[in-house]
Amino acid sequence: MYASAATSVTSSTTTSASAATSTAASTAAPTTESKATSASAPGPDRQGFWSNRFIRSILLSAVFLQLGIWVRNFAILLFVTEQTDKDPVALSFISVAEFAPIFVFSFIGGAFADRWRPKRTMVLCDVLSAASVFAVLLTLVYGGWQAIFFATLVSSILSQFSQPAGMKLFKLHVPEEQIPMGMSMYQTIQAVFMILGPMLGTLVYFRLGIQAAVVLMGVCFLLSAAVLTTLPRDQVIRKTGPSARIGEDIRSGLRYVKGNKIFVYMGSFFLAAGLALGLINPLGVYVVTEHLKRAEDSLQWLTAANGAGMILGGMLVMGLSKRVSPRVMLLIGFVGNAAAVAVVGSTGSMGVALAAQFVSGLMVPFIHISCQTLVMSHAEEAFVGRVSGILNPLFTGGMVLTMSLSGVLKTNLPLAALFGAAAVLFLLGAVGVLPLLRHKEPARTAPAAAGLRHH
Repeated sequence: MYASAATSVTSSTTTSASAATSTAASTAAPTTESKATSASAPGPDRQGFWSNRFIRSILLSAVFLQLGIWVRNFAILLFVTEQTDKDPVALSFISVAEFAPIFVFSFIGGAFADRWRPKRTMVLCDVLSAASVFAVLLTLVYGGWQAIFFATLVSSILSQFSQPAGMKLFKLHVPEEQIPMGMSMYQTIQAVFMILGPMLGTLVYFRLGIQAAVVLMGVCFLLSAAVLTTLPRDQVIRKTGPSARIGEDIRSGLRYVKGNKIFVYMGSFFLAAGLALGLINPLGVYVVTEHLKRAEDSLQWLTAANGAGMILGGMLVMGLSKRVSPRVMLLIGFVGNAAAVAVVGSTGSMGVALAAQFVSGLMVPFIHISCQTLVMSHAEEAFVGRVSGILNPLFTGGMVLTMSLSGVLKTNLPLAALFGAAAVLFLLGAVGVLPLLRHKEPARTAPAAAGLRHH
């Protein structure tokens, strides 16, 4: 039920890209589109927003990626279920293949993204993802169905390199006043596919089969790469010096995050949000069957309500971005989610549960977009990848930890107590936001060319 919210936040915080600092502005030359828009009045300029070639390309790429991801997720899930007769161990390997690389490669990928040219990195990652998918297709033709896990694993690994590269491109090519709008549009695309994706993936698998689904995945990754080639050329990246090693980059990234109180505070509420979502993510079916006294398939309506809330939430954030600061929206998101989760875990009414799920989805963009905006506002261009690479595993680690414990806790505690605990964790996340409200905003002495994505 909360998988859509978890996926959304993971992809950006997860997700899954605010203003460049004056330091970043001095090291990155804006594109023509950025210059034109930066000269306009403060606040999102919708005409200038859509005239930005980078924004058009990155959003179209996101459409192709989301299509490929959702076909992959559901086609592989249904295929493995069929091949193994619902073996829970085999099914769990799908989640392992998707989430394990975040722990292993997130910070490493962020460090390399700060070294490599971001456009070339993203294009290469999409091409390699497509190549891995077509390699899996060959094994399926010759009967080696177990290789299907390889497609998810490789795609997830490559996303740990392409995601921070995408954030660097946002920092470089999007004016600061347009970033919240860009994040909102990206969030809306994700939310739409969270509603349509399961249907599309299921339809492709049952109508066309796993081989056709695999071909469609590869084609979507290639189309995304083709769109990304239209982005402005990479600028020459400043060399870190002949003696620089990746280990030194990682250590400097850790020192940078530890020395910036904003990122320390963000780490606390990233962890709180991950712990909360992981605790309730596997319990949706119990809400439906135990509290609401409905059949298991009614879970789809709660998921749809969550996705619809995310779509509207993305639009709200887009409209509020020039009047409400990201810090205030982040606080609203955590408090609103705490209330919604508490209601879902305690109500016996389907109508109330649907309304609470809608509110929970509505709050996701407030958290997701505000987090990305804060990272982009306070991280220098040279450290964007490493900051993202440190914060993302905190969220995912907390989520996986409580997901692994939720089954045991469910056998010993009532459902309402677990959802109440998740609500408390969201409130603790809100407490972590409070110091940000007192923290001084970054200086904006000059218009900055600001500089997401998840396989």
